Amino acid sequence: MADEETSGRAAATVTVMRTSSDDVGFREVFVSLDGEEIAILHSGDRITRDVTAGAHEIRAHNTLFRKREQFELKPGQAATFLVINKAGKGTFSILSLLGAGPIYLTLQRMPDAD
Repeated sequence: MADEETSGRAAATVTVMRTSSDDVGFREVFVSLDGEEIAILHSGDRITRDVTAGAHEIRAHNTLFRKREQFELKPGQAATFLVINKAGKGTFSILSLLGAGPIYLTLQRMPDAD
């Protein structure tokens, strides 16, 4: 974690990971932070960015569903988010019939480490 000052404000970090065993393993998740695309995550991927302390917004989408969350970070604080492409009821039946099915997206902030 960076402890240098960035633009006069102490740095913090944001990590976004797609590492859940509940993830279906297909369809990319596009992630942006404060309006800038920072990653296209595949199953098992993670990305960490240094940011300034203060207010931020994270957005994620899989082209079907969109999620966003606003959050604040203190100097030196780290926020970790888990994104999951999750099958819903009937996803695999529809997938086998039509070749496509709904893959629902979740975005959740993980509890801060003490």
